[in-house]
Amino acid sequence: MFARISTIPLKVGSNLEYAKAIDKAVIPLLRAQKGFLDEIALISSDGKTGFGISFWDSKESAEAYSRSGFSEVVKALDPVAAGSAQGQLCEVTNSTVHKIAVAVGA
Repeated sequence: MFARISTIPLKVGSNLEYAKAIDKAVIPLLRAQKGFLDEIALISSDGKTGFGISFWDSKESAEAYSRSGFSEVVKALDPVAAGSAQGQLCEVTNSTVHKIAVAVGA
């Protein structure tokens, strides 16, 4: 499993709008991508940065999203962005969430 960690600086006071944009625009865009598994969205405690951790079934799926789908996500978050979004691909080495999902499905 692979994860893509994205960060975006947020405009002051845009936390609620960020959360709404993730729910209404970003999640549907991600679900349309081949190999997408899950998304965790976070906001820093000072409210200045939004984080997204998306999980993918393979490196190829995550890289394909980076090349094409990520730009759509950035566009959807533009109204709350105070700067450029950044992303990094990571290999998942451990995950209790993954183990929980497997146990629940059993």
